[in-house]
Amino acid sequence: METSMGDIVVELDRTKAPITVNNFLRYVVDGTYNNTVFHRVIKGFVVQGGGYDVKYNARKEREPIFNESGNGLKNRLGTIAMARTDDPHSATSQFYFNMADNDGLDPSPRHWGYTVFGEVMDGLDVLEKIETVPTEYNSAISSPDVPTAPVMLKKVTLMKPQF
Repeated sequence: METSMGDIVVELDRTKAPITVNNFLRYVVDGTYNNTVFHRVIKGFVVQGGGYDVKYNARKEREPIFNESGNGLKNRLGTIAMARTDDPHSATSQFYFNMADNDGLDPSPRHWGYTVFGEVMDGLDVLEKIETVPTEYNSAISSPDVPTAPVMLKKVTLMKPQF
């Protein structure tokens, strides 16, 4: 992932989250994530993107996917997971990076969690820079915690697996 603040390399876990990884990769191949913004930045919690262009126009989404949060992967610092609404099976294109161990986002016997599907292999320092940018309420998307100056996700490129 080439961002306006540096590069991030993510390894996806297709074995434990096949539906989620395939969904994410379809958006990557289609170029949906290129020239989008990180629109939700909360220090010590998450850096979220994948849904809006620089003018905060929503990107086209596919049908929501099945929630795979019971796959054994946890919302730990440096993992990537799918964002969703209160409906557990509502994830589409938006994803987030965990900037802390977010146990409350993991599934429990009483509620669905948020599906983790990969881990940052390089670029955690870039995410740490992003999480410190000033944020404010943004009326275009009716959301707090939006960077005051856009933090761009310029391009997402698939790399060959490293064995």
